[in-house]
Amino acid sequence: MKPVQHNQLDLIIFDLGGVILNIDYGLTQKAFAALGLADTEQNYSQAAQNELFDALETGRIDTATFRDGLRQMMGHSPSDQALDDSWNALLLDLPLHRLEFIHRVHERYRTCVLSNTNAIHIAEFERRIEDEIGMQYFRSAFDAVFYSSDIGQRKPDKEAFQYVLEHFEVEAQKALFIDDSVQHVQAAEALGLQTIHLRPGEEIHERAAYLIS
Repeated sequence: MKPVQHNQLDLIIFDLGGVILNIDYGLTQKAFAALGLADTEQNYSQAAQNELFDALETGRIDTATFRDGLRQMMGHSPSDQALDDSWNALLLDLPLHRLEFIHRVHERYRTCVLSNTNAIHIAEFERRIEDEIGMQYFRSAFDAVFYSSDIGQRKPDKEAFQYVLEHFEVEAQKALFIDDSVQHVQAAEALGLQTIHLRPGEEIHERAAYLIS
């Protein structure tokens, strides 16, 4: 990854899961396996996933169709609640200090979220944030929040990044993209965005401290 030229920056693009919100794909893999889904790691992981999950994350299918697809893959009919609970198992906590850091970044730069996500996860995530922190505090840290299921594009497809750049009318080299998935970071770099690949155990306030210095 190239060094960030932060004096040229206008827009900071944050991933959500793994950067702001703690997640654990293994928990959903285990929950799906307990419901009878075979090859859970091949069907759903940070690196790749089954087309059914892609379709949900880009809004091409609704939640009912997604659940029915899971039932077909499992060979039986768990309840909607059982499927949703398993699907949401990966969602963990959102440490407040990360949002506090982003609020400080937002004082100097335009900021946004670009997240591969879906209606079921969004509803659960936003419910938890409202209860624990308040959605107003979360939303006010960003100029915009882009969920893949809303915009019809997902990372690492170039169209997802182009959608954000066009929304803000900003050149790629003046945007910094922070994500924990290397394939997303590489795709952003290929388009000319500046990037930070956040590795396991790293924190955004450590890797991007220069944004508020």
